[in-house]
Amino acid sequence: MNIPFNKPDIRQEEIESVVEVLKSGWLIQGKYSAQFEEEFCKFAACRHAALVSTCTAGLHLSLMAMDVRAGDEIIVPAQTHAATAHVVELMGATPVFVDVDKHTANTTADRISAAITKKTRGVMVVHMSGIACEMDDIMSVAESKRLFVIEDCAHALGTFYKGKHAGNFGVSGCFSFYPTKHITTGEGGMAITNDEKVFSAIKITRAFGIDTPPELRAKPGVYDVRKLGNNYRLTDFQAAFGLHQLRRFQTGNLAHRKRIARKYIGLLDACRDEVAFNEFMEDCSYFFFPIYIKNKDRDQIMLFLKEKGVGVTVHYATPVPLMSYYRNKYNLKEGMFPNAEYVARKQISLPMQPTLQDNEIEYIVAMLKEKIYG
Repeated sequence: MNIPFNKPDIRQEEIESVVEVLKSGWLIQGKYSAQFEEEFCKFAACRHAALVSTCTAGLHLSLMAMDVRAGDEIIVPAQTHAATAHVVELMGATPVFVDVDKHTANTTADRISAAITKKTRGVMVVHMSGIACEMDDIMSVAESKRLFVIEDCAHALGTFYKGKHAGNFGVSGCFSFYPTKHITTGEGGMAITNDEKVFSAIKITRAFGIDTPPELRAKPGVYDVRKLGNNYRLTDFQAAFGLHQLRRFQTGNLAHRKRIARKYIGLLDACRDEVAFNEFMEDCSYFFFPIYIKNKDRDQIMLFLKEKGVGVTVHYATPVPLMSYYRNKYNLKEGMFPNAEYVARKQISLPMQPTLQDNEIEYIVAMLKEKIYG
């Protein structure tokens, strides 16, 4: 059996919409972009949404909107994708890494609080694997110290915290449409916010800082640039692609992911002596299903699963502060982030794709048991 870690669910309706846009000749920020942003706002129950070229671009634009500068410190979880820290570096600011919870791989309010200094301007949180951070506690700490919060929601489309969609707590929330994510546009992302000023800044800076889009210019080719920006726009054919993906996510993909999670939990129940995992969470969007190998060699288990045709990976195999760039620049060492290091050593991400079937889930768990107990 061959079960990839991810298999994008691409259907004829996406293909037809992409072809329609290509034939129209209007390839950037057209009708599908506006419609995608509008429907995303409704789904996430936010005031504003801006399509961007990647989630990383959204995070970068969010920091730009908050006027982050050299000398500022931004608190970042140690266990995340390197992009979360990279955007801080790109602003000339300093990422201050904090450890994460051992079970969820999310950062926590107490760790954030302990890392705050006079130079701290803001906090980046990541809702790892679709599990929401404890946002009440985090926002309480941030507000008490007048810090902004930006939510990295790359794993969190469809994630809720106390009835509110992820991304609605901080000044912005940024989502990823990379091929492995809940929905895809190839590359792409969305930045959401409930702050009018932040939204205005993101819209302008995603298109070079130009103050007037082409369709609103009184004279063709005449515009002004009042602030620094970049080219972080998404094409309209990607937006057309993503719009159908979003609609299917709401009507079936998200619910199917939760059914898969329940199936994994039921099948793994007898393995609790050797495999740790979180109990079912209704508000989790299950980007992937994380397990933690207690006593056996995690890497050997992963290699065995791959030999058996099961696509697995790790989120993430090296904590960001222990990657060479950050380790060398900030003199960071092993042992400084014990929980992040535990996750990096013990975690396996099991497939959680929208087309995964029961017999495939049963096979994945059977192969896992065979290696652990065989």
